[in-house]
Amino acid sequence: MNDSRPSLDDLTQQLIEFRDARDWRQFHSLKDLILSLSLEASELLELSQWKPEKQFEDEALNDEKMQHRLKEECADVLLYLLLIAERAGIDLQQAAEQKLAANNAKYPVEKSRGTSTKYTEL
Repeated sequence: MNDSRPSLDDLTQQLIEFRDARDWRQFHSLKDLILSLSLEASELLELSQWKPEKQFEDEALNDEKMQHRLKEECADVLLYLLLIAERAGIDLQQAAEQKLAANNAKYPVEKSRGTSTKYTEL
């Protein structure tokens, strides 16, 4: 299957070009990027504020305006995460693979299937 979507590396390069064309790197300290990621994640969270779980999920899955807002906030979170990873020299794909392997070891299927118990209590 030939997927024409950009890779994380491609997206990062596009983002760096966007940032550098505007001379914004000077504002992108690691601390400020992490703060910005947290703020964007809060905007994502805000979409569900004061809504019952079912109502929120129905809107998120079926309402065009809500889907647009959800997509925008998810993109903002991803873009800040890419900037953080670039600044800190983190290979996100490798980090994610390592984290999945660690989670697999912490949460073996035979002990964790169907339960939300933390690995320290399994």
